[in-house]
Amino acid sequence: MAGENSMAGKAAFHTLGCKVNAYETEAMAEQLRRAGYTIVPFEPGADVYIVNTCTVTGIADRKSRQMLRRAREMNPDAVVVAAGCYAEAPEVLPADPVADILVGNHDKGRLAEVLAEYLSGRERACGGDSAGIAGVKLYDETPVSGAFGRTRAYIKIQDGCNQFCSYCVIPYVRGRVRSRRKEAVVAEAETLAEAGFREVVLTGIHISSYGLDFEYPGENRRTPEAREAVTNRRLLSLIREIAGVPGITRIRLGSLEPGIMTEEFIAGIADIPEVCRAFHLSLQSGCDETLRRMRRRYTVSDYRRICGLIRRYCPDAAITTDIIAGFPGETEEEFLRTKEFVREIRFSKTHVFQYSRRRGTAAAAMEDQVPDRVRKARSAELIAMDREARRAYAETFSGRDVEVLFEEPSGTEGFMRGHTREYLEAEARAGEETAGRILVCRVTSVGADGTLGVCPVQENIE
Repeated sequence: MAGENSMAGKAAFHTLGCKVNAYETEAMAEQLRRAGYTIVPFEPGADVYIVNTCTVTGIADRKSRQMLRRAREMNPDAVVVAAGCYAEAPEVLPADPVADILVGNHDKGRLAEVLAEYLSGRERACGGDSAGIAGVKLYDETPVSGAFGRTRAYIKIQDGCNQFCSYCVIPYVRGRVRSRRKEAVVAEAETLAEAGFREVVLTGIHISSYGLDFEYPGENRRTPEAREAVTNRRLLSLIREIAGVPGITRIRLGSLEPGIMTEEFIAGIADIPEVCRAFHLSLQSGCDETLRRMRRRYTVSDYRRICGLIRRYCPDAAITTDIIAGFPGETEEEFLRTKEFVREIRFSKTHVFQYSRRRGTAAAAMEDQVPDRVRKARSAELIAMDREARRAYAETFSGRDVEVLFEEPSGTEGFMRGHTREYLEAEARAGEETAGRILVCRVTSVGADGTLGVCPVQENIE
């Protein structure tokens, strides 16, 4: 550092885990820029290394430890900061001396202040406290003014989760649902639009719970179903407000829970042209018995009905999902049911995860843990199915016109890469001046991985 107490130096970030972490990394980077730091790549030579960690699975814990150690190896004299969810695991990280500072999720907005305190000569700082975060009731405002490239930005609309799925530790390290006020979200969307961003992605730990923590004047005895209906309308109202921001032409929604996908909500979404027709709807298993052990709050029948509603109101919509392979107690018959259901729904993309035992969760203590070799084999089967399904979905657009928001060079000289409204990747022979523009393109080919080869047929449509 320039001096023991100086706030001017080089800081490097590495992000693990979800899009919320990516958003919060940018917010922390903005803090440090204002404090006089220069943000540099996560390479040797930085004065401060901040690893924004993840702890959703045992594998995520291992990756977090590895990146913290890599930071220490790159510069033994640097300050190493463990931020985020892994730093909220008091049974794991405080005993590990690799990190000089622990910054829990609730303290990310104080990163610059915590660093200053440490550099003033105080001892190792521990900002992670999962017991403390459980009592946090209000959303922490850490807005960003621009991030994630020239065309797409994330907007965090809530934090925390009240679901307590049996395999998940997130409610313990992120706390309970805390929603961001609509005015703050819209103001950030306006700032991003003024900075030139065309597309925003609404993200959070559990965006389907947006507004759940807001007051319900005179309605404290509402049934859970009635409260859910109000929450759905609040999220829909927020989306409509963002759609009205000049310059925002696309809105993508983060992962949604089946419970929020009522016919009223889906019909409302279909009436907002800015909302992209791509829905990530968590499944995790296509077997009701497995879903009950997971403590998921829907059935296979519920999920099937919701997908039917999506396709009724939004024809050609992409429906993507997550599947956990080898959850404790998953029999061969249960796995076959999942495969059959995945085949029936015809997902455009499936994110497949081998079950990873995470201590501290109910699932970790369950009997009938599935052997590693079986988990791997089941995961491989689902991944092979996904490859076929991706291409099959992409093929439905062959010869059709699509809108592509071009983002960056594709890696092939003279070609640009972008995404359709359905979040299909597309490539066209074009110059870098197309970055940030939405062009109508004809689909001329479909790659083995589902990438669309396209040819612009109309100038900027805006």
